[in-house]
Parts: sequence; C-alpha cells; structure tokens
Amino acid sequence: MNLFNQSETVIVLDFETTGLYPDKGDRAIEIGAVLLRDQKIIDRFQSLINPGFFMTREIETITGITNVMLSDAPAAAEVMEKFVKFLDTHPLVAHNASFDRKFLESELEHFGKKRPLNFGCTLQVSRRLYPDVINYKLETLVRYTGIPAASEFHRALADAEMTAALWLKMTEDLVSEFGFEHISFELMKKIGKMNKDNAQALLRKEADDLRTQQIDTTGNLFG
Repeated sequence: MNLFNQSETVIVLDFETTGLYPDKGDRAIEIGAVLLRDQKIIDRFQSLINPGFFMTREIETITGITNVMLSDAPAAAEVMEKFVKFLDTHPLVAHNASFDRKFLESELEHFGKKRPLNFGCTLQVSRRLYPDVINYKLETLVRYTGIPAASEFHRALADAEMTAALWLKMTEDLVSEFGFEHISFELMKKIGKMNKDNAQALLRKEADDLRTQQIDTTGNLFG
C-alpha cells in the first residue's frame, strides 16, 4: 500500500556534536542524512566535520569519533555548503528535532546561510502513537517497533537511517491502527503537536475527518 504522495520527499538527518548547546560554542562533528521518497531511501549524505577545537574524551567515548579522525575532516562551511545542495527545499525529519534543528541553524548561520527550516520529529510522533514505551530514545523505539538495528548508535548516518525506518514504521502503524488512508509530512507534524493525554482519541477523530476531505500532501521548507 502506498502511504505517501509519490512526489513527497523528506530529508532525515542526524548530527553528532561536541555538546548540547550551540549558543555556548558547541559545534557539529558529523552529519548524516538520507533522502526518503516513496517509502524508500534513495540517496545519502555523510561527513565528519572539523569543529576547529579539540573535543572532550567523553564525546569521543559516546560517539566513537576521535580528535584524530576530525583532524583531517573538512570545515563546517565546506560541509554545510554541500549539504544545502543535498537539502534543496525539502522538509526535514529528525529524532528530537529541536536538537538537530538548533545545530543546523547554527552551522548555517556560521557561514551566512540562515534560512527557514521545516522539521518533523519522530520523537514527538512516537509519544502520541506509542504511549506505553518505557522511554523515547531512538534505540528503545527501534527495538520496540522491531526495526533491524544498525551496528552502532551515535554515528550520524546510522542514526539517520534508523530514524527514517522509524518514520516509515510509524506511518504504517497509523494506517493499520487508526485507519488513516494517506500519511503526509504535514499530517505527521500535526500528530506530533497533539495533546499527549488524549492523543489516541484525537488520532481516531483525525483519521475519521480525513476520510471525508481532501488533505494537503505537500511538504515545504518554508512551512
């Protein structure tokens, strides 16, 4: 069953970073992204990024990325220039999107490419769709939904691929559990903003409402 408008494309991305706060000087050290269209990954983007300073041993341990690995990596401006071309005007998806969004915005601003960004969030949707999960870490949700896990977490491309798989699995579950006939990027964004306390009832009502009307299936970077 085709759950999407075949022309709809989203970019699913993940950053590894030197810390949590770009406004306090933390920088991206790796970006991974996949282009998702018609329920398939059709392109990939990955690069290490030299942040311009040495990161802590803790970050090396968490990510498996070392200062030695970053010493020959390209600077952020070079990577972001290439990523902007990969991104084009497609909407984006991330797990805990507020984190990746603030780093993407920060890295774009560093080389004068500030632009509006349109993000969907797998973490927010999963909280509405799977209310009984013990926590909403990507690793936990991958295991909960039965998605084949990558060989490693906390590497950007592997996490982006698993986030894409989770996005697709959630669309399948929304169709099978609530009777949605079509899942668009904008609908997923709307679900992620539903009140968590009565999300299940709201999902049923939304599915019923959409069966009787034409829904907008376009995702736009400037939404």
